[in-house]
Amino acid sequence: MKVYINHSPAEVGTGISLSDLLNSQGISTEGTAAAVNNKVVPRADWDSTILEDGAKVTVIRAVCGG
Repeated sequence: MKVYINHSPAEVGTGISLSDLLNSQGISTEGTAAAVNNKVVPRADWDSTILEDGAKVTVIRAVCGG
């Protein structure tokens, strides 16, 4: 199935969780927030959030600086 990560398409297997998607794409979870279809998903729910075909995942990473 196809999902979109920050507007870029990615082919993944059916039944993949948000956590598995991030890991499979090499996205570090440290300092990372994620939303599915414009709804922020708490980190505690990443394992139980199963993505559907066409899901739009937004990944936001904290940046340090001054």
